[in-house]
Amino acid sequence: MRAVGFTEHDHDACVAERVAAAESYCADKRLQFTAARRRVLEILLDEHKALGAYEILDRLKREGRGSQPPVAYRALDFLVTHGFAHRVERLNAYVACAHPCETHFPAFMICRVCDSVAEATSAPSKGLLGAAARDAGFRIEQTVVEAIGVCPACIEAEARQ
Repeated sequence: MRAVGFTEHDHDACVAERVAAAESYCADKRLQFTAARRRVLEILLDEHKALGAYEILDRLKREGRGSQPPVAYRALDFLVTHGFAHRVERLNAYVACAHPCETHFPAFMICRVCDSVAEATSAPSKGLLGAAARDAGFRIEQTVVEAIGVCPACIEAEARQ
């Protein structure tokens, strides 16, 4: 498993690389990577936290980019459909994909203290779930794995208190 989100990294490069990946993908597939879609992706990439559609819409409003919910929802639908964002079911929110343009099964680790979200890749066909599916003659096509806990930064902060 590769975790992204709880480790130190060059955030500006992270944002630039993921936006460039989205631009390249959309150009290759002849999809429109509109200004609204780009900005919503940038907003999701600004922090490693899941954001609700209305939080995104509030940021767009403050920037003078649109005040109607369809603006945010359409951009989010596009980003999720094409693998640039994921919906975190437990939080009813969205997070930028840590592995865009890769076929993968994401697993989310959500810090209950600071709400940071890290994405790792999971292998649902392995382990107990995979064995149960094989025993039932079932082929797994999609999973949602969300773990709630405490991130390394919050564990460290707690230890200092």
